[in-house]
Amino acid sequence: QVHLVESGGGLVQPGGSLRLSCASTGRTSSSGTMGWFRQAPGKEREFVAVIRWSGTSTHYADSVKGRFTISRDSAKNTVHLQMNSLRPEDTAVYYCVADNQRIILSALRNGESYDYWGQGTQVTVSS
Repeated sequence: QVHLVESGGGLVQPGGSLRLSCASTGRTSSSGTMGWFRQAPGKEREFVAVIRWSGTSTHYADSVKGRFTISRDSAKNTVHLQMNSLRPEDTAVYYCVADNQRIILSALRNGESYDYWGQGTQVTVSS
């Protein structure tokens, strides 16, 4: 069983930065995948970014590419999401996700592919 706990959300002005962290307890397979999804009020949940636990590859939504960076700290079983140049449209609840399987490329952006979800952390971008 894997338990995920997010931290680092908050209120930031447009153009500002935030760093989200997701600490994983329990077994995290070296072949697994971790990442982030988000959901804004009245909108569907959407993919943000994922990283292979081996650290060999990362994937981003087009809307965040070049602004967000996902990374992992294997020693601490933690994944980070560095968010720069934040926009009001980035406002959402951000959820950490994980799975101990190697998810195929075509399924990475589908939330149904992940067995484990965190409780979410609110990010609000507003002046």
